Amino acid sequence: MAKYITKRLLVVIPTLLFIIFVVFFILNVTPGDPGRIMLGPTATQEQVDMVNESLGVNRPLPVRYANYVWDALHGDFGASYTFNVPVTQVLMPKFPTTLKLAILSVLFSALFGIPLGILSAVKKHSVIDNGLTVLALFLASVPGFWLGLMLMLLLSLQLGLLPSSGVGTWQHYIMPVMTLALPSAAFLSRLTRTTMLDSMNQDYIRTAKGKGAGNGRVIFLHALRNALIPVITQLGMNFAGLLGGAMITEIVFGLPGFGNAIVAAIKAKDVPLTMFAVIFLSTTFMLIMLVVDLIYAFVDPRIKSQFE
Repeated sequence: MAKYITKRLLVVIPTLLFIIFVVFFILNVTPGDPGRIMLGPTATQEQVDMVNESLGVNRPLPVRYANYVWDALHGDFGASYTFNVPVTQVLMPKFPTTLKLAILSVLFSALFGIPLGILSAVKKHSVIDNGLTVLALFLASVPGFWLGLMLMLLLSLQLGLLPSSGVGTWQHYIMPVMTLALPSAAFLSRLTRTTMLDSMNQDYIRTAKGKGAGNGRVIFLHALRNALIPVITQLGMNFAGLLGGAMITEIVFGLPGFGNAIVAAIKAKDVPLTMFAVIFLSTTFMLIMLVVDLIYAFVDPRIKSQFE
């Protein structure tokens, strides 16, 4: 297990370097003047040129890339062009909001999507299965911003039950979590149904039934363990994606989260801020995928033997 983890962690290094290079190249070849961004439109060109010189903007791109990587390895990710403070001071205070949103959304989608998928598989082609299929297709098809606006219109403006924007109390998270979790739960329910049906048609299920195992034991102990592997992968990817910021949802509900800050940084061509966000999110995504692989070992002993 330790050898496998070490190999996976070593793969992270070249992957990150490639991602950093691609994003760094794109951001530095697009139009925009860091000196002008920092000083504003009223600054003279001489002042702008001095700032650009101090930032090393006039150096060749490979040199700037190498300098950036070297500084990043020493924990220096630069200062924001817009706020003129270290980028970590700008983004990291916003991360807890996005983390709470991601955790709650994934939990909510799993608690609803997986049981409904199991129910659909057990009641295959029944009225319940058909009804859940229609509901899942509807929720998976509607745009996230539309669902968020409809929830806001109903629960906030019409009924006055929930606050429409901002953070501060647990009630502020209900509509954003529903906006993110309902489509995800719909997708998980269909995925769980498909994998459950595939597992229940395997020979070992028929053997278990032939030995007198009850339906509950067959479904939850034998079929579900194998059916959960792709579901766990999807949950991990959903969680990693939400940590990148559910940008539209954060904008709709006015949440001061990671995604909202990234959108603002990209619009302002704040290169250090955008680069730090990319590095942080890429690293987080790869580590989450490693954790998902390790969870496989506890779900399926056959996979655990491959790690040893």
